[in-house]
Amino acid sequence: MGNEHEFLSFDELNELRREMESLAEKNDDLSGEKGKKAADTVRETEESFETIEDDEEDIKEAPLGIEKNGSYIKISQDSMTAWMYLTVPGEGKDNYTMEEFEAFLKKKGIVTGYHHSNMAAMIKKRVYEREIIVAQGQPAIEGSDGYYEYKFDPKQTRAPKILEDGRVDYTTMSTLQNVQKGDVVAIYHHAKEGKDGYNVKGKAFKAKKVKEAAPLTGQDIYNEDNPDVYLAQKSGKIELKNGKVDIQAVHEIQGDLTLITGKVEFYGDIVVTGNVESGVTIRAGRNIEIKGTVEAANIFAGGNIILSRGIQGAQRAKISAKGDIFADFIEHTLMMAGGNVQANTIVNSKVAADGEIILTGARGTIIGGYTHGMLGIQATEIGNSVEVRTVVHAGCEKETYQKMFAAKSKELSLTEELREVSDEFRELAHKKKMGKIPQRLETQLQYLEGRIKTLKDEIRDNKAILEEMEALIARGKDARIMVKGNIYRGTVVCLAQAQMPIEDTTCLMKYYHQNGIIESSVIAYS
Repeated sequence: MGNEHEFLSFDELNELRREMESLAEKNDDLSGEKGKKAADTVRETEESFETIEDDEEDIKEAPLGIEKNGSYIKISQDSMTAWMYLTVPGEGKDNYTMEEFEAFLKKKGIVTGYHHSNMAAMIKKRVYEREIIVAQGQPAIEGSDGYYEYKFDPKQTRAPKILEDGRVDYTTMSTLQNVQKGDVVAIYHHAKEGKDGYNVKGKAFKAKKVKEAAPLTGQDIYNEDNPDVYLAQKSGKIELKNGKVDIQAVHEIQGDLTLITGKVEFYGDIVVTGNVESGVTIRAGRNIEIKGTVEAANIFAGGNIILSRGIQGAQRAKISAKGDIFADFIEHTLMMAGGNVQANTIVNSKVAADGEIILTGARGTIIGGYTHGMLGIQATEIGNSVEVRTVVHAGCEKETYQKMFAAKSKELSLTEELREVSDEFRELAHKKKMGKIPQRLETQLQYLEGRIKTLKDEIRDNKAILEEMEALIARGKDARIMVKGNIYRGTVVCLAQAQMPIEDTTCLMKYYHQNGIIESSVIAYS
């Protein structure tokens, strides 16, 4: 047979064996010289076939039988999933093998994520002419950064309760979150590492690196037994500011504050459970909360103020807060807030806020007085049917513009004077360099030198004022006055330097400043 034996298949080889065995049974002569030759032929054929099996290069280059039959591999676009479609094995082949599956997958570039159970089932149950998942990638499993679980509200939410009739109940508000010594205030959860992923082609996907949170700071929170569980070391009001847990003492006054009590001052928070009578002064380094009604008192807070039952100021009350002010009603009161002012009604008062003035609830009314919100005013109604004069102002006041214009004018005059003085100084200094000058000119030279320094200081200070005024004007340029209900005749709307008297009662209006004048438009009812 010569070299033809090198290309015999398994089936052909087995057939040859069967023929040799049959001949041996029929003819004992085969045990002689002829038999020896037949045996040699079988052995040579087997060796040749084994050589082919062991030649990996030849296997890789030669088409796989599984592929010849029309079977195929399908890979998803993201290369995370591979499917195999098998046709019925060709003639003379009983079934496919796991080794054939894996060789087929590797040829198609699928090197990992094999679904051996599916492949085994395909072989055992002879699953043909169906696409079956045979390899599956693993997406990267992201870990989580370390974080703190707070046992109090770290955002200090202060939303009043809206009642069914539309009124806003400020009695439910509080700036205080109290803790007792030994209470758990925070629990730290450490970062958890993620797990890298891969696709069926062996491409790796790295999980995002995780990081631990910065240490939680606070003088009065620690736990010697478990550093991940923070305990309050004293009782008081708790809050989170700039990543620091702060526990402050609270000065709580049970009942009313009267003239007999006199002035109350405290570096932390002050809480009054009752009313505050006329003539009382309250000063707090942080927040003030008064649960009763306030009369003509003077109240000053470094933080926020909550007047749960409102204030009847009798034109003598002065209320000031660096933060926000909340009140049920504000009547006959002078009030200033560094943040927002929020109330149900404002009546015959002078109220100013560096933030917004927000009238809440179904009433939401401003009647009389002067109300100024740097960032805007929102109200249900402004003015009333008897046309009481009511002035509402959004954006910067006229005084701010006057200060800005004055600063600009001063800048020009100071700059011009500095130029003239500097020229004179340089001229005299040159003369002095060239030779002796009279004593009178020496004195003048010293004066000019001092004047230059003074002018430069004045220019610097004036520039700071100018920048401050310009920043304020820019901050308030987009301010709006929004009226959800009626705005009555007798009201004066002011925006920036412009003002517009309301000639006819109207409703659902928005007022804004544009090109030096006040524009208005109808707002949609919500």
